[in-house]
Amino acid sequence: MSASVKPSAACPEYENWRRGYGVIQHTDITCERVRTLASQLVSEGHQPDTATVYRKLADLDRLTSAGMWLVVHMTYANRVDTSGAPLAAKDFKCTPEGHTGGALNMIPAYAAYLALNNLTGKTRSWLMGQGHCVAAIDALNVLTDNLLPEQQARYTGTDGLSRMVADFYSYRQNPDGSTAAPLGSHVNPYTAGGIMEGGYLGFAELQYAHMPLPGESLVAFLSDGAAEEQRGSDWIPRWWRADDCGLVMPVMIANGRRIEQRTELGTREGLERFEARLAAQGFDPFRFDGRDPAAFVCALWKMETLLQSRSERALQGELGYPLSIPYGIAETKKGFGFYGAGQNAAHNLPLPGNPRMDIRARTLFQEHASLLWVAPDELSDSVLRLQEHREQDRPLERDHPLATRNPPGLVLPAIPACHEQTSPMRAVDDFFRALVAHNPEVRARVGNPDELASNRLTGVLEDLKHRVNDPENASESVHGKIITVLNEEAVVSACLANKAGINLVASYEAFCVKMLGAIRQELIFARHQKAVGRPAHWLGLPVVATSHTWENGKNEQSHQDTTFCESLLGEMSDVSRVIFPADYNSTLAILPSAFTERGTISCMVIPKRERPCVFDTREAEALARQGALVVDEDTSGGEPILLIANGAYQLSEAIRACERLRDTGTAFRLVYLQEPGRFRAARDPLEAESCVTEFEREKLFPQRLHRRVALTHMRPEVFRGHMHTLFPDPGHSEVLGYTNQGGTLNEAGMLFANRCSWGHTLAACASVLNKPPGEWLSSAELAAVEGRGDPALITRGLP
Repeated sequence: MSASVKPSAACPEYENWRRGYGVIQHTDITCERVRTLASQLVSEGHQPDTATVYRKLADLDRLTSAGMWLVVHMTYANRVDTSGAPLAAKDFKCTPEGHTGGALNMIPAYAAYLALNNLTGKTRSWLMGQGHCVAAIDALNVLTDNLLPEQQARYTGTDGLSRMVADFYSYRQNPDGSTAAPLGSHVNPYTAGGIMEGGYLGFAELQYAHMPLPGESLVAFLSDGAAEEQRGSDWIPRWWRADDCGLVMPVMIANGRRIEQRTELGTREGLERFEARLAAQGFDPFRFDGRDPAAFVCALWKMETLLQSRSERALQGELGYPLSIPYGIAETKKGFGFYGAGQNAAHNLPLPGNPRMDIRARTLFQEHASLLWVAPDELSDSVLRLQEHREQDRPLERDHPLATRNPPGLVLPAIPACHEQTSPMRAVDDFFRALVAHNPEVRARVGNPDELASNRLTGVLEDLKHRVNDPENASESVHGKIITVLNEEAVVSACLANKAGINLVASYEAFCVKMLGAIRQELIFARHQKAVGRPAHWLGLPVVATSHTWENGKNEQSHQDTTFCESLLGEMSDVSRVIFPADYNSTLAILPSAFTERGTISCMVIPKRERPCVFDTREAEALARQGALVVDEDTSGGEPILLIANGAYQLSEAIRACERLRDTGTAFRLVYLQEPGRFRAARDPLEAESCVTEFEREKLFPQRLHRRVALTHMRPEVFRGHMHTLFPDPGHSEVLGYTNQGGTLNEAGMLFANRCSWGHTLAACASVLNKPPGEWLSSAELAAVEGRGDPALITRGLP
């Protein structure tokens, strides 16, 4: 049947669908698009005839309506009555809760995704940026039996749906304090197919283009509120390439409302401006009816077909980059399908009161829920026709490609050690470029906010090149692997999204702080996956904080900030590693584990300036295994003072201080602490697996050494708090570190200004030993340390 010819009255399946179902109605434009879709699906061999397509679209209407019915019960009710009978007052929650409006808007979108997979016999991946709409996903997953084991066991069978609505926002806990129900307020590891919590709006927009591999398809459901927040999503056409990216179908759910006011896209002018901006950035935007699941099916099919065609032409050299990326805008009202649609209250609790106590609210609930109810037998038949995974020999949507990422193990290169003074960042450069070369089939991504060459990654730049549309020099390429833009969130998202590949992020330490939201979202999700016994399998991601606080004095205090490593040290150490390599060899030795430990992000604080090679290969490997290493000790004459260095410049200062201690016959032990999180007091059993044993801690930091001085790259209060296990006698210990002092200073000046130079270290040693500092410092040096003399006496001879 031609797409331009209307079906005749002899097609009852079409007429049955066209009449709509409950609140779901079909516009003339959608009807025309559905006829085109049906013809294409038949002509391409996906479906036997158009009548089957129309029948399944009618089934989709019923599934959508039932999903919306279940969502409003999740917000307000403690039980469901599948017969459609009214609920009594006691059947409603004492304290209803739920992001109801957004979840209602997501039901037709996610139901359409499920239906398109069935209509084409292909399981695509999905991503939802607005994670608070998870009720939509959970509701439809339960109705279609697309479940992970925990929800399968609890929410199927007799009273399963009632248990589900009662569990939603129940706040019940297990004895250990964890959540008792396999259901959350946002996407979580119990959400079948979920890969991102979506609690931080805007990051799905930055990541989706980098997620699928060639041959895969990804449907990305995006938020109009996040479009106002995260402009970096405008750049997706700059990064998408047919040779290393799968098909992407971004869909904006334009419901026009935030929590308590409308969005810019909630106005006609705002929507038109948004479309114009998308077009200017290389997208191919179009609008459709976001209230109709069939309109979503047509939109997704159109986007995939168009991008597939353009991809093939690009691969054949017929089209240049950027390709025009189709972008669907689903126009709807916040909370469509239930009372209060389009109002601010629709975001959370659309009814004017609590149905448990308010008879008017109870009446409104029943009136509007009854429009969404689907008879159980009718729903069962519809769901059965929309599944057919076994017949089509395809995985359930819970097992889509992005949800089951497990890239092959890496072939690790062998890089020789270095014995001369050099930049530790050179080890990153040598190792990463060799790693990529040894694993050519694994997709590589480098996230770079600004200067690779300045950060000593010249080899990486030479091999992988900046990805651009119009190269202007040898360091740029249309197919480059380096994502460079002055937006730290965008570049880290490019690597967080590449869970099928090898990744490296490098940035100035002070500006890594802007990556924290994206990284923390990833860490939380990975940790939760691990806690439920389904750990993430993506390859480890090193985020290198270089041009760091102690060597960035020339750029004023905005460039002097240790927040990034401090914040990540606060996350759980089994997924969030914080590492301070001090030289080339220690950097080289720790890099293999940073890439091969699955489901972990490693913050690596590495100097870019030349540093002496303190550790040989054997020592560097021991340091990587143990997390700390005895660098030097002199145990003659009394109880040794224990010096702990954490950070490359801090190690140099500690070594210089130890020279004075040795010259005066003072016993000491110097330990370099490279990975402090391994020596913390574990906060739960999973973290304990990554922490050292008491025996291992005692070998390095024996309890008999009561008097201790630590020099840390971080703020001293943060270090002392996390590392309290290393200071058993706080009254006889001091910690020196970054005290928020800075300005236009060199490295030695930064150390002096923050009172953690070698001279200040000796003064701290004297304090904890109850000795006069004059034993190790001349009167002039002491005057400088105490702020009465010339700092050059301490900083002289330092870099």
